[in-house]
Amino acid sequence: MKNNIPNIITLLNLLSGCVATFIAITNADYLIYAAVFIIAAAVFDFFDGFAARLLKANSELGKQLDSLADLISFGMAPAAILSMFIRQQLHLEQTIVFSDLSEKEIVLILFPFIITAFSALRLAKFNIDTRQTSSFIGMPTPANALFIISLVFIKTFDGDSNLSNLLTDTYTIIGVTLVNSYLLISPLPMFSLKFKTVAFKDNFVRYLLIFLAIVSITLISTYSLLIIMLLYIIISIINTLVAKKEVYNKI
Repeated sequence: MKNNIPNIITLLNLLSGCVATFIAITNADYLIYAAVFIIAAAVFDFFDGFAARLLKANSELGKQLDSLADLISFGMAPAAILSMFIRQQLHLEQTIVFSDLSEKEIVLILFPFIITAFSALRLAKFNIDTRQTSSFIGMPTPANALFIISLVFIKTFDGDSNLSNLLTDTYTIIGVTLVNSYLLISPLPMFSLKFKTVAFKDNFVRYLLIFLAIVSITLISTYSLLIIMLLYIIISIINTLVAKKEVYNKI
């Protein structure tokens, strides 16, 4: 029975992603609930791996199931949210009939699901890449999802401010789709948030991100998640450049 506990938690991740996708597709007024279910999926995603290590129940089935769950929760659900943002811009939040739409409207509404395709590619590459054990190559799918739901929190709690409207504008959403799709499969090394030890030297970038996250949440709570995700990307880039410089100096 204990060997199935991590898989059960993974299935809860998957179910959370399915609910988030359903909400995002059907009701623009409840996008915040879709975001909450994506966060729940991220929590389950963390604990399934934790449970697998604790119970020594790692398996190939669990690994594959985890990727399938992540594709829905962090690839499909976030894309559905971006699609609804565009539908709001086009005043098509209610049930839509494709025969009533122009070709341009159909393309715009479906465009964000490019992220789902690149998420699948990213997860497939991760499954066969033995280098990605303590760090990642390319942006992890949960990070992509958290970046996208940060826009939901901004739109929900900052209302119709100019910045909120700009961040959820159709052209911004197209830009987010393209940039995040690239980051998912990019060669950019990105550090994992998992601690193997508590030593400061081994976890400097993690402690730095946590400190900046606390400052961000304290000062600008509404925009904090977006800022935290941007900081995660920026710190990963700087960390990579510093590591390359150290290697170069040793030669």
